[in-house]
Amino acid sequence: MNRYQKAKFVDMIFTDTHTHIYSDKFTDDQEVTINRAFDAGVSRMFMPNIDLDSINGMHQLADNYPNNCFPMMGLHPCDVKANYDKVLSDMKAHFKNRKYYAIGEIGIDLYWDKTFLSQQEHAFRTQIEWAKEMNLPIVIHCREAFEEILAILDELNDEKLRGIFHCFTGTIEQAKHILNYGDFYLGIGGVVTFKKAGLDKIVEQLSIHDLVLETDAPYLAPTPYRGKRNEPSYIPHIAEKVAELLNLSLSQVAEITTSNSKTIFGV
Repeated sequence: MNRYQKAKFVDMIFTDTHTHIYSDKFTDDQEVTINRAFDAGVSRMFMPNIDLDSINGMHQLADNYPNNCFPMMGLHPCDVKANYDKVLSDMKAHFKNRKYYAIGEIGIDLYWDKTFLSQQEHAFRTQIEWAKEMNLPIVIHCREAFEEILAILDELNDEKLRGIFHCFTGTIEQAKHILNYGDFYLGIGGVVTFKKAGLDKIVEQLSIHDLVLETDAPYLAPTPYRGKRNEPSYIPHIAEKVAELLNLSLSQVAEITTSNSKTIFGV
């Protein structure tokens, strides 16, 4: 193990609210990686779906670790193409046979390609309506699309709208806008440990009661693993940085962010 020894976390429960641990990036060492997360105190891992191909691997992990790995269902905006209506229909059929803990990850991504913006917006709206129908939170992916996403959320906001703004890297004004919806949390990941990212300056103005922790594994590994494959066992690195910024103990960050995750996911 690294310096995060088992004894350090004996009384702590960390939650990774966003991990693609089912990804083929973990094919060769998935079980080892999950056990490493357990050793680091990360015993709760929420898995956002991406597309139709990612469903089976996610389901298998949920079946193998029913008390630790919790699935979501959703179509990632980067995978919204011309046939998105058919994909959404196929995804929705899965709700007949399995419990999901959120609709996600969903949203708008204009970083890679703006070709399917209107389709992304429609898919986002559709899946928000699923969440309201099923009384589930949404988990939002946003990349270079704050204006578009907030406009839709403003329009659809009501007492049923709740969720997590995954991988939040916005301004303090955007953070307040999101939190004003009422039942939303900001997902804080490895970017908060990057020296020049500026997210630390935003987090220090927020309340721990509005935050959840995430890795987005295998992406966006925190310092000191930046540039390498990310994994759930790195959550304590993120937690330590948040604790430093908010002048809290590590155990307080673990306890409150895990409590926040239980509030939003219901488990």
